[in-house]
Order: sequence, then C-alpha cells, then structure tokens
Amino acid sequence: MTLPSSTLLAQSALSGIFIGSLYGLLGLGLSLSWGLLHVINLAHLGFAFLAAYLCYQLASVGGMDPLLTLVLIVPLFALLGMAVQALLARFSVSPLNSLLATFGLTAIIEAGIQIVWTADFRKLESTYANDKLRIGALFVPIPELVTLAVAIVLSFGLYAAMRYTRLGRALRALAEDAPIASAFGVNARAHALLVAGVSGALAGIAGVCLALSFTLTPSSIYAWVGVVFAAVMLGGLGSALGPLVAGVVIGLSEAVTMAVASPSWAPIVSFTLLIALLLLRPDRT
Repeated sequence: MTLPSSTLLAQSALSGIFIGSLYGLLGLGLSLSWGLLHVINLAHLGFAFLAAYLCYQLASVGGMDPLLTLVLIVPLFALLGMAVQALLARFSVSPLNSLLATFGLTAIIEAGIQIVWTADFRKLESTYANDKLRIGALFVPIPELVTLAVAIVLSFGLYAAMRYTRLGRALRALAEDAPIASAFGVNARAHALLVAGVSGALAGIAGVCLALSFTLTPSSIYAWVGVVFAAVMLGGLGSALGPLVAGVVIGLSEAVTMAVASPSWAPIVSFTLLIALLLLRPDRT
C-alpha cells in the first residue's frame, strides 16, 4: 500500500471536516427530537431532502439565490415539524412506533419527490458552486465552508440556549421527567411543538446546504440515514454540540480511510465507531 502525499492527506482531512459538519447539521434536529421529545423522527432526513429539492427548484427555475431560499424554507419546515409532532402526540405514539411511522412518512416523501422531480439526478448550479479559496496548496470550496460555518453557529447557539436560558432548562426538565416538570408549570405540549418546529427548521437549513454541495436523487435519502444516526448516537441524544463533534470525527475518519486505503472502506468507519461505542459504553444513549 502506497501512502498518499501530505498534501493529499491534508486535503482529504479538510474534506472530511466539511462532510462531517454536514453530518452534524443533519443530525442536530434529529438529536433534539430524539433526546428531548423521545421521538425517533426518521422523516427528518426526508424533510432535509425535500428542502434540498425545493431549494433546487427555487434557485434553478425561480432564479432565487440559494441562500435566500431559506427565507421560505425555514418557516415552512418549522410548520411541517410541528404538524408531525402534533399528529404523533395526538395518538400518543411510542418512541419505537414513532420510528416506524416516520419511516413510512419518509417513503411518502421520497415517492412525492420522484413524482415531482422524477428519479433523475439533479445538481444545483449556483454562483457558489465553483468558488474556491486557496490556502497554500489546499483548496476550500465555498459551499462546504458555508455548511461548516452554519453548523458551528447553530450548534453553539442551541447549546447556549439549552444551557443558559429558562427555556432550555424547561426543555431539559421535560426530557428528564415530564410529569414533574408539568407539575411545576411547564407547558409540555407547547414546548414539544417548539422543539419540533426548531428540528424541522434545522432540517430545512441542512437541506439547503445539501443542495449547495451534492447531486440529488430521491433514493439517496436512505444512504444518509446510517451515518447520520451514527453521528446522533455518538454525539449523545438531546445534545447540541455532540452531533457536530461526532460528525466531524466520522467525516475525518472516512476521508483519511479513503485516502490511505480505499473508498470502499469508508462506509465501515461510522458503523465500527458506533458498534464500539455501544459495546464499551452501552448506557451512552
């Protein structure tokens, strides 16, 4: 086996950080929903892809700047997240059943995307697509840099809100013991809808970042499920910073593995890390 050059290794590591930040951004809303609401919302990935396609449509056909589509996408997906939470709460769906129900919703979303946009590959051509910064021998694509910046800002912003505000303390209390928190005046239903709305908005933001950097196809929703779940589990349920850190670790590991060994080994990395975590620290989640 021939070792790659230091430049190739550094470029691969940089790419790993960028893709890892997207893993973390995609997992952030799922982590909050799972950890705070005990809802395993698999449709979160479906929402992200639907947002990516809407961004593609608004930018390619409507002529909007891809980042400006967030003005429409964020409130729309916040409402969708709240609607799903209201429906699950209405029927008192258990965590396991929420996984099954939202998996079905994901399949419906995929079918809807295929009906509207077909199964063909779609690539957003934007002014950001070919923009790159050069740092020494390394190239930094602007869309990936935007994704990294957005992931960091949102993760740290949510961490601060969860840790230092009354709302954050109320949410953590509800996640720990909802009946006791409700007895002290915390409105469980309103707070649950708020978390679901934030999670839906995060899915919309992640979808726009996805559209900026990747070619879209409906079936690829499922290709992202495993690695995003791994980032959520490794980062800790309900954590704001955990998915970003775990995503970057997974992304770096995959990138270095592809550079040193073979691309076919990369998918093994995230699941190996997840299995090791579950074996060594089974109480982590």
